[in-house]
Amino acid sequence: MRNNKFYTRRRFLQTTALFSTALTTSLISPRRSNAQDETVEALIIGSGFGGAVAALRLGQAGINTLVLERGRRWPITSAQNTFATYRKPDGRAAWLSPKTLILDEVPIDVYTGILERQDEQGISVYCGAGVGGGSLVYNAITYQPPRELFYQVFPTTIDYDEMDRVYYPRVHSIIKPKPIPQDILATNYYLSTRLFLQQAANAGLTSRLLDIAIDWDIVRQEINGTKVPSTIIGEDWYGINSGAKKSLDRSYLADAEKTGYVDILPLHIATEISEVPGHGYRVACNQINESGEVITRKTITCKYLFLAAGCMGTSKLLVKAKATGTLPWLNEHIGLGWGTNGDTFTIRAGFPTPTNSGQGGPATAAIQYFDNPFGPISIESLSIWNAPEGILAFPAIGIPSVRGRFKYDFTKGSVGLKWPDGNSLGDPKLLKAAQFAYRLLDRKNATSTNQARTDITMGSYFQPKNLVKAQVSDTFANFHPLGGAVIGKACDLYGRVIGYRGLYVVDGALMPGSTACANPSFTIAALAERCLERIIAEDIV
Repeated sequence: MRNNKFYTRRRFLQTTALFSTALTTSLISPRRSNAQDETVEALIIGSGFGGAVAALRLGQAGINTLVLERGRRWPITSAQNTFATYRKPDGRAAWLSPKTLILDEVPIDVYTGILERQDEQGISVYCGAGVGGGSLVYNAITYQPPRELFYQVFPTTIDYDEMDRVYYPRVHSIIKPKPIPQDILATNYYLSTRLFLQQAANAGLTSRLLDIAIDWDIVRQEINGTKVPSTIIGEDWYGINSGAKKSLDRSYLADAEKTGYVDILPLHIATEISEVPGHGYRVACNQINESGEVITRKTITCKYLFLAAGCMGTSKLLVKAKATGTLPWLNEHIGLGWGTNGDTFTIRAGFPTPTNSGQGGPATAAIQYFDNPFGPISIESLSIWNAPEGILAFPAIGIPSVRGRFKYDFTKGSVGLKWPDGNSLGDPKLLKAAQFAYRLLDRKNATSTNQARTDITMGSYFQPKNLVKAQVSDTFANFHPLGGAVIGKACDLYGRVIGYRGLYVVDGALMPGSTACANPSFTIAALAERCLERIIAEDIV
């Protein structure tokens, strides 16, 4: 890290340069959130894993930075009632929806809630909304793919040893994830995790406890009754009211704001990006209230623009800009390479003893079946709050071969994601890998009186009409959308958008449809750290 004297001098030069441009008549402080036209050195769209990393590193470098986030802030309250719950859902559970979006659909008030479902052509995609992005709703899994699988997905020109030595540990040091401690694992709440590990051992499969971005001391307080039960009763996708989840608003983003150079504007939706030739970029956005109504339309001009609106948001902004001519030099790879991260979902039913699958969140353990003859796969334990006894629920992650693409519809003036025709059940290769793995688990764990029954669906965390039969709709759901501005194709190896200077992608859109049999958040953040280090050293002047 450079010394403070250097940053003070550079900040003076940056401010002087901005005053001398024709962008606006003055440099307006990002804190003036009511201004309809603003100028800032760096603008970040989105506050998830990529955006949070960018915010902290730009702030530490002394760059005046503004973060636009479409959702609201979700501070943990002393009353421990920040979030909606599965048991009593309300508008906080969903983004501008009249009903809840996962598990049982329940009518709710329309509100800028925490989870959005985008129903696309042939697939439904879930996205987080709020300061902290997907970290508010994810299972807190911090999972690094192994070298041999990393290179099945990413360009070999990315040095895995450097990722392993520098950038994954850098993220780890901020988020501070840890495996579930043995005393908590031994409780009745985590019976399903213990059964999962035992069944893996019976089948001769490698298993491990995952690093989880959870404060396990708070979980202990849930167990002893001094914190509201949340994690231990499977409440996680709507947020954890006890405060156990280490979401980004409490780590990267909090540290970014402490630098004094970073401001976050919640409830601001970016609608269009365009180039200001020779000077930077202009972003049109709508400021909304908590009911989703537009309060003010704004434009913000910046020298450096970082796209981190999540795979869906970033890809749609870029595809629209290319189609409508506001960024005409984007290359032919924009909007391509979208993937599901290889998600499948499985219910294994018929166990004669209690399984406690409705307790003990979030997902805490994984089976690593990387020598599966049909393709490598990671299988994870999962809690579902209303699961009946006698079942175990498993999401799994492989390496997908089927890809979707984003396309602009000129008649509607909008961008949509198209999943390939004939793949309504997902990726056949992934399905075969999952079927082989679960047949092995079923066979090796059978007894004279019991044989587990397994139902596999493509996608993840669907809305089952019946958990035991695993009924699903015609389209499948996905919680790990990746791609659309892929590294090494639409962008260079450091997230620079090809064809434009000062324009960057640092989120899930940069991933090649997969993060190699691992949950994507850790790799998104680690690659963002790698990108920002190079960008700040070489591009920010």
